[in-house]
Amino acid sequence: MDRFEVSTLAAPILAEARWSLADEHATAALGSALAEALRAQQATIAQHGFVLWLRGDLGAGKTALVRALLRRLGVEGPVKSPSFSLVEPYAVSRLNFYHFDFYRFSHASEFDAAGFREMFGGGSICAVEWPERAAGRLPGPDLSIALDVTDPGRLANVQAATEAGAQCLSFARNAMPPAAPPGAA
Repeated sequence: MDRFEVSTLAAPILAEARWSLADEHATAALGSALAEALRAQQATIAQHGFVLWLRGDLGAGKTALVRALLRRLGVEGPVKSPSFSLVEPYAVSRLNFYHFDFYRFSHASEFDAAGFREMFGGGSICAVEWPERAAGRLPGPDLSIALDVTDPGRLANVQAATEAGAQCLSFARNAMPPAAPPGAA
């Protein structure tokens, strides 16, 4: 079945973890752990692709997390927010990495008009900020990260919706300090 046919904002949860991110360094540590998890899944991603949803208010750290992830994957030079361009492409090993930001979408149909559908699939990692702005058009996530601003820092709630996502989350759990139990603040 085409991943686009099952796109909803309520994906099944196979695994979940929460981390309290005290500062930018902790956010970068999570990005680095996710990068290593994706690197370990490279063969699967080459065949099926990988979709990462990033949710959170403006300033919650979505782009900072992706920037740390890309740095760990070896991307040098500027890692810009795709707020105005909608997508920033990167080459990571033999994979394509697309960083999307749909904040400026006023209707989900703008996803179709932009021609982004072809970027999802085998050989691509797609990190999507504001996935709810393309609801019903966007493929479901392998991994979804919600970042909530707390005082101090951020709370990252990470949910895996596919086996590939669950494997990445398991890898990240081993690389990060202990996660807070689900439901803990």
